[in-house]
Amino acid sequence: MSRFIIIREDLVQDPLTIVTDGLLIGRLQLCELVLNHPAVSRAQAGIKWVDDVYYLFSLRPGNPPKLNGRALEETEALAPGDIIEVGPFRLEVDREDGALQLKVSLQIGVVLGEHDSDVPNLRTTKLLPEAPTEGKKAAKPRAAPLPGNKALDFFWDKRIREAGKMVRPSPLFPKSQRRSGKAQFSWTPTSDLARRWPVSFFIWGAVIVGALSVSAAYWYANAYAPAPVSRSHAVANMEMNPPIAVKANADSCTNCHSLTSSTETKCASCHNTEAFVATIIKPHVAAGIGCVSCHAEHQGSEFNPAHTALVTCTACHNDANQSTYNGRRVSTPHQGTFGYPVVNEKWTWPGLDDGDWALKKIAIARLPTDSDEQWRSKQFHSLHVQRVRSGPGMRGNLQGELSCSSCHQSFNPIDRTTPRTTCGECHNGRIEQGSNRVLIAKDKPNCTSCHVQHVRDIRTWNPSLFAQSGKGK
Repeated sequence: MSRFIIIREDLVQDPLTIVTDGLLIGRLQLCELVLNHPAVSRAQAGIKWVDDVYYLFSLRPGNPPKLNGRALEETEALAPGDIIEVGPFRLEVDREDGALQLKVSLQIGVVLGEHDSDVPNLRTTKLLPEAPTEGKKAAKPRAAPLPGNKALDFFWDKRIREAGKMVRPSPLFPKSQRRSGKAQFSWTPTSDLARRWPVSFFIWGAVIVGALSVSAAYWYANAYAPAPVSRSHAVANMEMNPPIAVKANADSCTNCHSLTSSTETKCASCHNTEAFVATIIKPHVAAGIGCVSCHAEHQGSEFNPAHTALVTCTACHNDANQSTYNGRRVSTPHQGTFGYPVVNEKWTWPGLDDGDWALKKIAIARLPTDSDEQWRSKQFHSLHVQRVRSGPGMRGNLQGELSCSSCHQSFNPIDRTTPRTTCGECHNGRIEQGSNRVLIAKDKPNCTSCHVQHVRDIRTWNPSLFAQSGKGK
């Protein structure tokens, strides 16, 4: 680090001592010696202490400073009595207590030469003759010019970059740096220039939008819905008997959606009556399947959420479904054969647990000697034989109920081929009662006729299939 004493005769200020590793001279505000004039480059020259000698560097070859009336072409050593000219400024060099002293004065009436300015369209002539130097100190022997040095070049390049980057952003251009062109502004904004009224617009706008949003959520149920709710959830009075819900939804959003509980919880609490309980089988619970996974909503007023569950079974349970449920894949059930649930002499039907079997109210119990296969066979045949009405073209007993020969053509060996087609007579397709609308095509399996999701539903799935009322529970 070296010391520089700056005496500004062109400004009203006291002498200034600067300690730095290199004095940067130019028009940038962060130069150590700021010479604010259009003819001065942003960073035009520099002075650095090297090997006990102060050297003058030209940082702009197109606009070099002058040393003793001659344009600086290479790095020159400075000695007391030297005159440096940067634009219209005159810098007199002297040494004082090991420091380099620069006395800065502004030459009034000086017209610059053409090579002395980097500003286009500036008409110039030669400088006026240099003032006499009588009375100045005699120059000491001058050191030889400093040869080219890449380290010094890197030093000045870094100083120029730092000075350019440290320009403070102007309040006039808050998103970009202040332009440091020929004309600069030096002012500080005050609070009286900032208009405060737009803030109130944002505040009142947020209040109005929030009030409208809350109002829409409570008084206009379909404001945020992708489509109206189904008619069964829009009516104000219960139409089903026995009822399957605690109360009618009446087109209310908050009955299903709230901040305190999930939609699944709301469904289960509402659909919990003596006639119907919204139960979910254990495999679906393990797979993360809930009420809304099968019973979609917001599909339009004429849409029936219960009908979507019938289609969802085969839409999910097929080999083409690549989705996973809690990391598990699903595939086409029964190895692609719908109907008689026996594959390779093994029952693929898992049977009913004790709670579900008790709901059927069939007077057949499992014996201690019954294996799992035997108990599944008893359950399966008890649900059909002498309980289900035989359909057109099917053999039955005298009461018109299914018998063993209704499905099996032979028993030694047992016929398991015919039941696959016979089961489809009853378990394929579904038509809505009353409207006769086709819910499931007659060539498609009706999965819910066997796999009952809501086992605590006392209503019968299809009363016309049963020989006596009450057997379809």
